[in-house]
Amino acid sequence: MIFDQPKGRVWLCTKPTDMRKSYTGLQALVRNELKQKPIDGDFFIFIIRRKYQLKILYFERNGYCIWSKRLEQGQFKSTANTSSSQELTWIELKLLLEGI
Repeated sequence: MIFDQPKGRVWLCTKPTDMRKSYTGLQALVRNELKQKPIDGDFFIFIIRRKYQLKILYFERNGYCIWSKRLEQGQFKSTANTSSSQELTWIELKLLLEGI
């Protein structure tokens, strides 16, 4: 991965996300759906409904970054959750990205 271990927390948005959203749209989801502040240094993960593509939004010291990954085969493994978000550990994030 291109980023170091986050200093903040890692949040998975459990509701499917429209991948046409960019910085502004994902920031709005963080504020309105996840009830978090996007500039706190946390990582926010968004997955498309069919679970083959994800985006990670995070804030570095001088601006927002979006990291994206699309699988050619298979799906990302995300757990069903009734809330709008789920906190993950750094290891769980790595396992999610590896498809485990």
